[in-house]
Amino acid sequence: MVDIEKTPFVRELASSDKKIRDKATNSLTLFLRSRTDLSLLELLKLWKGLFFCFYHSDRPLTQQALARDLSYSLVPTLPRSTVHRFLRAFWITIGRDFHSLDRLRLDKYLHLIRCYIGVAFEVFLKNSANNNSGNSATAAGIRKRKREETAAAKKRAKSKKRNSSSAKNEPAEEEQQEQQDEQENETMQTTPGGNHGGKWSALESYITILEEGPLCPVNFDPSQPPADEKNDYVPMPHGPDGLRYHVLDIWVDELEKVLEFDESEEEERSRKPKGDVPVELLLRPIEKLRKESPYKPVRMRAAETLEDERLIEWGWRERKNKVESDDEEESEEEWGGFGDE
Repeated sequence: MVDIEKTPFVRELASSDKKIRDKATNSLTLFLRSRTDLSLLELLKLWKGLFFCFYHSDRPLTQQALARDLSYSLVPTLPRSTVHRFLRAFWITIGRDFHSLDRLRLDKYLHLIRCYIGVAFEVFLKNSANNNSGNSATAAGIRKRKREETAAAKKRAKSKKRNSSSAKNEPAEEEQQEQQDEQENETMQTTPGGNHGGKWSALESYITILEEGPLCPVNFDPSQPPADEKNDYVPMPHGPDGLRYHVLDIWVDELEKVLEFDESEEEERSRKPKGDVPVELLLRPIEKLRKESPYKPVRMRAAETLEDERLIEWGWRERKNKVESDDEEESEEEWGGFGDE
């Protein structure tokens, strides 16, 4: 087991020198892609370094490029056994440190959060839309990247060592890598499903992470167990409201980016998504906020998200008539206290 804190790139992630941070980010990316045994605590230590790496990045283009490198370029290539823990570590870090962000740095972190909502939909929704073909294509892409990284590492090692013993071990290493890739592909296709079946089990696991964190109806849960490092457990922060509102604001935006639509329909207001889409699962955390949150502003914001015109256009929701809207507004009215008379 590698001691994460002693790896040099973890300290270099928080450097004020951009060149050092870029080098550390590249090293960390290769490290994460090659490890399948990282615990949640180790990933939290890595995310602490990544959080401050992003904290020190300045200028909009640099920030946007780093946000995409940490999300769209990294998450789809992570080992399948690591990706959920990595995303959980991200949301724990964001929920824990969101209060510490000043107004000058808030926007770039909101963009990073948008990227992570989007890349999760891309990995768990878009790549699973066509179960076998989607998974095999993703697995093939991951295997290809791994082979390229392994080949590049071997080339560097050969140029330094130039000995025959390393050349003899190469075929065995390549065969071992291919066997590992095949096992990961089989795991990807035979993972047992949850309530929505094996096809959407990974998406459901990720939705559950969000329901424990930024989309949890309450900000404090007294029944939540404390941290237990021996069992690799760290409690997920609930909220805060600013983070909760941002996720609600971008939820439908990021869904729209990964959905494929049937363009053959010529009628207005009938832009239907293609294929099998788990609508109830995707809207479940929003519905839960609307029904279970004890805070009226959160319930209202969740209701606004569910009334988005695009959801009605896709056939996921029905437009409410004026009578139903008035009834809900009356039920949401709070007691204003006793009058002066």
